[in-house]
Amino acid sequence: MKGKKETVKQLLNSTEYDRTVNIKGWVRTKRGNNTIAFAAINDGSVIHNLQVVIDVQKFDEDLLKNITTGSCINVTGKLVQSLGKGQTVELQAENIELYGTADPETYPLQKKGHSLEFLREIAHLRPRTNTFGAVLRIRHTLAFAIHKYFNDNGFYYLHTPIITGSDCEGAGEMFRVTTLDLKNLPVDDKGTIDYSGDFFGKETNLTVSGQLEGELGAMALSKIYTFGPTFRAENSNTPRHLAEFWMIEPEVAFYDINDNMDLAEDFLKYLISYVLDNCKDDLEFLQNMYDKELIDRLKFINSNNFERITYTRAIEILEQSGQQFEFPVHWGSDLQTEHERYLVEKYFKKPVIVTDYPMAIKAFYMKQNDDGRTVRGMDVLFPKIGEIIGGSQREENFNKLMQRINELKLPQKDLWWYLDTRKYGSAPHSGFGLGFERLVLFVTGMGNIRDVIPFPRTPKNAEF
Repeated sequence: MKGKKETVKQLLNSTEYDRTVNIKGWVRTKRGNNTIAFAAINDGSVIHNLQVVIDVQKFDEDLLKNITTGSCINVTGKLVQSLGKGQTVELQAENIELYGTADPETYPLQKKGHSLEFLREIAHLRPRTNTFGAVLRIRHTLAFAIHKYFNDNGFYYLHTPIITGSDCEGAGEMFRVTTLDLKNLPVDDKGTIDYSGDFFGKETNLTVSGQLEGELGAMALSKIYTFGPTFRAENSNTPRHLAEFWMIEPEVAFYDINDNMDLAEDFLKYLISYVLDNCKDDLEFLQNMYDKELIDRLKFINSNNFERITYTRAIEILEQSGQQFEFPVHWGSDLQTEHERYLVEKYFKKPVIVTDYPMAIKAFYMKQNDDGRTVRGMDVLFPKIGEIIGGSQREENFNKLMQRINELKLPQKDLWWYLDTRKYGSAPHSGFGLGFERLVLFVTGMGNIRDVIPFPRTPKNAEF
């Protein structure tokens, strides 16, 4: 009696009763008495458990004693309609194989509530909880939807380097990559480190963005996107920052700032619709447990056109709001999360795209407006989290780009290849960056970005 191996998800959706099936998974709970026991088994395919009904008389006592919370079992039996509450089917066990035990005295995920802070300390086990199973399934669904959206819309997936010699954002907060002997660093006659003997023969770092290389791809393939890990050595221990995270960065030739805004809005609405259509059970669980307004908020995004305003207008609204902000507002200051949330949640009551930021607070590559003060940057602002996308039309004019690089004293020698694209067949082009974890944070309703990535990397923490 073998039985067809199926997932918990398949069995819970099945209406083919009274047949022999096989299921493998981890025991979430076990209860019962001297004659009958009930084990809830989960294999990660769905948030719900399958109830396994065990006739105690048919099985070895030592075997049943070792079927505890956290243990892994292989069960063959008959799938029948359930008369109990909470499930439509259950499995009547006919054969049980114990794959792995879990000592009830030491297994940390017993049937009780655990704080998210505690679960971060056991990140190797937390995917077995309902919360993290839901988050990781939604994370997968979003990643799949991202590739599907771009593929269906004629974009090409470009793999940009993780080790790079350039600092895209100019912030200098980068992780260094080196094979030099840290106890005996070579220095030149000025006392600075000599990287000529290093693996790459120059100073290199982990990338903060694939954008600059992405622009090169767009200058040949027209529509590309990157989706890969990025790194910031920023000493920020906040619920919104990670040292290692994933970024999605489309770059499109012949797009101006308006095309860019259209793309960002369509892209975000597609992703949210895809999750609403494909992750109903997980979203409902997270809504019940963490964020009562989650599903309504997701639907709210898709049922509203994004408001589009200039930075100057945003500052006027904030200055006239009568609100006491922690960070004072004036023209030339960067918008903080509290300002962004006021615009979205209180003033417009819909997602907002802010454009035309002061040149002084934005990156060197953004296209300069004719006023000489602002650039064609754009930020997409969402409720609860503020900025979710940052992007711009890129400066395609060689002379203007050179002038800006010189003003900021950026090293031209590291950007010669980037400047070449402005010398040979330059074209208008635009793009943006979407922090994947910030998107997952929004879609799951979780409160801390450490809880939407399997193994968070933060200051003083690189466990697992």
